[in-house]
Amino acid sequence: MKKLAELYAGKAKTVYTTNDPDQLILHFRNDTSAFDGEKIAQLDRKGMVNNRFNAFMMQQLEAAGIPTHFDKILSDEESLVKNLEMLPIECVVRNISTGSLVRRLGVEDGLDLEPPIFEFFLKNDELHDPMINDYHIITFNWASQPEIERMKDLTFRINDILKKLFFDAGLLLVDYKLEFGRYQGELLLGDEFTPDGCRLWDAKTREKLDKDRFRQGLGGVVEAYEEVGRRLGVELPSSKA
Repeated sequence: MKKLAELYAGKAKTVYTTNDPDQLILHFRNDTSAFDGEKIAQLDRKGMVNNRFNAFMMQQLEAAGIPTHFDKILSDEESLVKNLEMLPIECVVRNISTGSLVRRLGVEDGLDLEPPIFEFFLKNDELHDPMINDYHIITFNWASQPEIERMKDLTFRINDILKKLFFDAGLLLVDYKLEFGRYQGELLLGDEFTPDGCRLWDAKTREKLDKDRFRQGLGGVVEAYEEVGRRLGVELPSSKA
């Protein structure tokens, strides 16, 4: 597999084309950002940890019957994935109230949400990813009605799978975002699943073990990611002394 031109550079990943038009290379960088790029830092080992964490999560989901774009790890910071036509939509599930949900609705922080709350957001940095609903998606032709239903179905199936996976590792899956894309007539899970895009708390202490450590200046961001990986059984090289 030959890496060709840079296709897109996001906040923490760079996407490259390959000599196969059906496949892309994801490069997980050490870059970290929050608040729409207002807070930026470089964190040693983060790209490697997220690449391996994402590979583990995608493989777990594939084994449970969820179709994903992931093919294989190529190196510490790179993975080979299918070239999807991504939908401009984020699917967010909230199992515990915190963050923007608390700010928007004035509800208590840390409430167990039953049933979980599902929300759509438009992927648009300039507009700060506004919340949208099914009607926006249909009217502006961002996805079809069957695709909307498929995204909801897959997202809730993923929620059931991952809540148990994390809980068995002593962790609470608080909330997370997913992105989907079209590939040869099928809707697949794309992008990534790492602590950059979800909230994870220790099940006993509710210590934050995700990107909130960066947002809130708590420190130990990569160490927290590695702790989550260790509990799940993700194979990570030991850090240098």
